[in-house]
Amino acid sequence: MRRGVRLGVDVGSVRVGVARSDRDGLLATPVETVQRTRDDDGAERIAELARELEAVEVVVGLPRSLDGKERAAANLAKAYARRLAPLVAPAGVRMVDERFSTTTAQRAMTAAGRRAKDQRAVVDQVAAVVLLQAALDEERAGHAPRGRIVAATTTEESS
Repeated sequence: MRRGVRLGVDVGSVRVGVARSDRDGLLATPVETVQRTRDDDGAERIAELARELEAVEVVVGLPRSLDGKERAAANLAKAYARRLAPLVAPAGVRMVDERFSTTTAQRAMTAAGRRAKDQRAVVDQVAAVVLLQAALDEERAGHAPRGRIVAATTTEESS
């Protein structure tokens, strides 16, 4: 298991949920929800968090449909990851499959007694926790880090 703080990022069209891991990569916890506007996509704030927390990697969720295909939300997340990569360098950016992270987050919050109306403010953070924790767990189980690395200098992704 690689050491170092990782950030988990759940990209939405209105909000971006951010989570972080501890230095040992054991536990993901919520950090904040970054609001997106027409003039500010929140990427600078996430880069600031990466610097403050001395993150070694930013894990961005790649939403896929049930059949595994990438649609509009996936394109939004990929573009966001490409924008983040040079801002957080030398930390890496990795795209990971995040199917069901928001659904899992909503169910967990409902089970904890949070009303749907109250969930909006934090569901993106919880989704970021879910996707980051899954990536950490898989790596800790001895697997290679999940997902694809996003190059910081080009708009192309590498495997």
